[in-house]
Order: sequence, then structure tokens, then C-alpha cells
Amino acid sequence: MSRFERHGFERHGLDRLNSAAPGAAEAALLACCGSRRWARRLADLRPYPDLRTLLSTAEHAARELTPADLAEALADETVPQHLFTGSGRTVPRGSPAAPPSPATEAARRALRRAHTAYEHRFGHVFVLCLDGCRPDEALDRCLASLRARLAATPADEAAVTAAELSRLARGRLARLAPDTPPVRPRTPRPCGT
Repeated sequence: MSRFERHGFERHGLDRLNSAAPGAAEAALLACCGSRRWARRLADLRPYPDLRTLLSTAEHAARELTPADLAEALADETVPQHLFTGSGRTVPRGSPAAPPSPATEAARRALRRAHTAYEHRFGHVFVLCLDGCRPDEALDRCLASLRARLAATPADEAAVTAAELSRLARGRLARLAPDTPPVRPRTPRPCGT
């Protein structure tokens, strides 16, 4: 019985990951990073006392990935289509969506061309962690990063790609398994007790 169950909490976040069956834990971890070796290692090293330990273990496991492991993880990544199409933009409820500006459309076309060139040059999808980036800045940040990384040597880009995959996995893990338990509903107490 977990500490949350003992206190009437439902399983949440890190507790849920720690108590999941090995196959279920590995499947959840694969959603964070598509390397089976990485996911299996993290699942095998459970339980984690806190999110910090999980993230540290994940970073260590990411540094140990072979080129084949990285290729497997990259094959599982997809290009965020909202950068190309603008879908997913937040528009106030009831407001008509404004059409994208010509500059935005030009940036999207440039992003598609740069992404195609990147895949042709390096043989895999471009990955970039945009955690903490405002949605209205994501397109420009992605395009600038793509352009800069297209000039990199294959060895340098492999290192940057591995670091970006690790950052992506870190953010996904933090969302998968937060170690903050759900707030327990407050029970009204009579005055003076």
C-alpha cells in the first residue's frame, strides 16, 4: 500500500509510475523517449523517491544511449504540425480567429523548407525542446534553431540532437510523473477543534 493510499489519496503521478506493472511503466516511459533501452532502464530502476531522482536517472540513461538507441528514439518523434499550420493557437472564446499575417505564412514556408533540408542532410527529424517558450515565439525560435543547426557538422548536430531529446524527455517525464500529490479535500471542522 502506497503512502497516498494509506492516507486516502488516489494514485497520482510519480506514485502511479512507481507502482505500475513493468510493461505499463515501460509503455508510459516510451511516450517520453522512444528508446526501448532508455524506457526499460528507467522502469527497472523504480521506485523513485522523488521527481528529481527520476529526472537525474533519466539524464544519466540518456547519456548512455548508443547511436542505434538515438535513432530509435528519433524515429518515434514527430514534427509538431502546429508550427507549420498554426493550429493550436489560442483564440479568446467567441472571437473569430484572425488569419495569419503574410510574414507568419512566409515563416511557415521557410520552416517547411528548412525542415526538409535538415531531414535530407541529417537523415532524421529535427527535434527541439520548446518547453518554456511562449506559443507566439515558437515558430521564430524553431526556424532560427533549424537554420543554425543546418550549418553544423554531423558530429556536432548528433550531440545537439541527443541533448534536445534529453530535454524533451525531461519535460515529458515531469508532466507524466509529478511528485506533488493531489490536494486532499478539506473537511470542515467545528470551531475550536
